[in-house]
Amino acid sequence: MIEKNLKQILANEDNLIRILDNLKEGIIAHDLNRRIFFFNREAERLTGYSRSEILNRDCHEAFGEAFCGERCLFRDHHGFVPDTAEYPLNIITKDGETRTVEMSVSRMEDETGQLLGVIACIKDVTDIVRCQLRTGELTGFANIIGRDRKMVQIFQQIRDLAVYDYPVHVFGETGTGKELVAEAIHAASRRGGAPFVPINCGALPEGLIETELFGHVKGAFTGAIRDKKGRFELADTGTVFLDEVAELSKEMQVKLLRFLETGKFEKVGGENTVSVNVRIISATNSDLKEGVQNKTFREDLYYRLNVIPINLPPLRERKNDIPLLVAHFLKQIEQDGNGAPINISKEALSLIIDYSWPGNVRQLQNVLQYGVVKCRDNSIHSKDLPMELLAFDQEKKRSREGDLPEKSRRGPIRKLDLETVVFALERTDNNKAKAARLLGVGRATLYRFLNDHPFPVTDAVKKS
Repeated sequence: MIEKNLKQILANEDNLIRILDNLKEGIIAHDLNRRIFFFNREAERLTGYSRSEILNRDCHEAFGEAFCGERCLFRDHHGFVPDTAEYPLNIITKDGETRTVEMSVSRMEDETGQLLGVIACIKDVTDIVRCQLRTGELTGFANIIGRDRKMVQIFQQIRDLAVYDYPVHVFGETGTGKELVAEAIHAASRRGGAPFVPINCGALPEGLIETELFGHVKGAFTGAIRDKKGRFELADTGTVFLDEVAELSKEMQVKLLRFLETGKFEKVGGENTVSVNVRIISATNSDLKEGVQNKTFREDLYYRLNVIPINLPPLRERKNDIPLLVAHFLKQIEQDGNGAPINISKEALSLIIDYSWPGNVRQLQNVLQYGVVKCRDNSIHSKDLPMELLAFDQEKKRSREGDLPEKSRRGPIRKLDLETVVFALERTDNNKAKAARLLGVGRATLYRFLNDHPFPVTDAVKKS
């Protein structure tokens, strides 16, 4: 009897609308032609549009563009529609306000399983994200780990950039995560469902960089046996990430500038003009402004790229994020390996926090991978860390003890052992001077150790 009454209630259209209007999530439903036939009260509040403005209209026309951006499943009217698709989205309301939502899109089918349209459930998380950013509760954002004040400012910048298409230039030292920031900006934008195409300008050979960027036609040069799309064409409707952009030659800078101004280019050996719609995010680990002053980088291109600058802080300036990063990387290593928990001693973590990290986050990841390989029983101790960290630690101890009276100083700064010396020599290609620096001892100490402890590597050392 209860089930029968429930079916009668739901069968009544007014009752169903009343139920959906009282949900805390926005509900939008459209048919295969993108014609919107349901728009609940929360969807009105979220978007700022009234039902009278939206109902019975093409979704793209009603909102002035694809509501889901490049993630739209009906962008070409015949896209594949999975059972359910979930993704974060930043939308612009009718009044121009940016809101962050979580979107869940599901198929609507008839009794035979034939697709009739889709229903989207939209949850507003704008205030939650704002609160987390303000209070520092976030420990990461879009695969970027950190809750240091400087990183929270970066997260806020990424979020603010989500609804704008302006060029962004990311400046930061090697290993700070410039590509991660570029990916986060792309993913948060309305281009998020389109390609993200990274280009390392410093790694491309000078003779091939033009064809890599713009493509070529068949017969353009020896070996061009077919037409080829360049990276800009492959990224159409998406984002191009130009890493190490300062490495581009003056000639390529001119061609890039023309493309940025017009959105058009010609393929190598081609006569037809190609138009694409891409967003440009560039990055360098050196100051582009210095390149302009030194006449190695065009000033007009600099201003084209540096519309929105983002400066990534080095790891040594956000050391309170290091424990978070260590936990994150060790968790990753656990998942990639046999799943056994990996611990790190307080002494090892303290040494890692104190280190200066010239290679930044990438170097930290490498150090932990090295420590996991070298440690025993899945527990990383100081002795399991690379020589550069141990040498840094010894140098700090030496500088501290250098301020003490002679009688107060301890004995030898470092006691050498066979395994560590062999490792240092292998790491420095058997260069004794460099090995001694890594070990934190004088060359004479290393020579004495080598004379007192003959082992296979000494033959190679004596020849060097």
